[in-house]
Amino acid sequence: MTSDEHITHERTYRRKLIEGMTYEVIPMKSVEKAIIDLPPASPVSVTCSPVKGIEATMELTDRIRNLGHDPVPHIAARLVESSEHVSQIAKWLRTEGYETLYLIGGDAPHPAGPYDQAFTFLRDLLDADPGLSTVGVGSYPDGHALIETPVLREVLLKKQELLAEAGLNGYASTQMCFDPTTITNWLQGERDDGFTLPIHLGIPGVINQAKLLSMGVRLGIGASLRYLRKNRASVSRMLVPGGYDPNQLLEPLGPDLERLGVEGLHCFTFNQVESTRMWAEASVEDLA
Repeated sequence: MTSDEHITHERTYRRKLIEGMTYEVIPMKSVEKAIIDLPPASPVSVTCSPVKGIEATMELTDRIRNLGHDPVPHIAARLVESSEHVSQIAKWLRTEGYETLYLIGGDAPHPAGPYDQAFTFLRDLLDADPGLSTVGVGSYPDGHALIETPVLREVLLKKQELLAEAGLNGYASTQMCFDPTTITNWLQGERDDGFTLPIHLGIPGVINQAKLLSMGVRLGIGASLRYLRKNRASVSRMLVPGGYDPNQLLEPLGPDLERLGVEGLHCFTFNQVESTRMWAEASVEDLA
């Protein structure tokens, strides 16, 4: 392709990613407006909050689906209380016909039951016949505050192997990182190491400073004080005047998105869906 054709192709691919973007919502009071502001028939990721618990995620997932959207529930392993709880979650997924699940270890300071990380819970959940076809797992381009990078890489490959053995599809959804070079280098390294699952790139939405800060400790994930301490640099990037524009990340990544297997966008909205939706619609129009 010529240079102009490459540019056109990159813009078309980026437009497709934004059009199919998943909106993450959080089970708390502000989710009521977030639900109203969702585009019709949206892909929606429903967070699992240490404050609200797994049942709140299940209830909100059912409600969002009944409104015509396509929700994917989060389950945090550290909030699973027992093997009986695993069976209950598997039965809910199977009975309600949810075929995709996003699985994380979770930020709860102490496990509620036998699972302190995602891998062992995933293994037991699959044994409980949840009826899934696809499982998403977490990944960390910028590292993890509590887990060494070699361990993160090893566990990511183990999850990929477990899903392959179970005959399931998978993807890795990344936590927020604001440096395109860091993302590219991390993903290239994972690909070189044998990681082949598609990537759903985690990006921040267009966040209002006052609203983000007012959420405070009410968030089980996102802007809790614990999260703010661990992710001070990321949150600071979102608090620039006028809000953070996700295109500041997507445009530099343009040449590498398709090449490195980025097949989706996961948008951390912090329940501020309206401003993020306006950004997405304007971006799609601009890229047309």
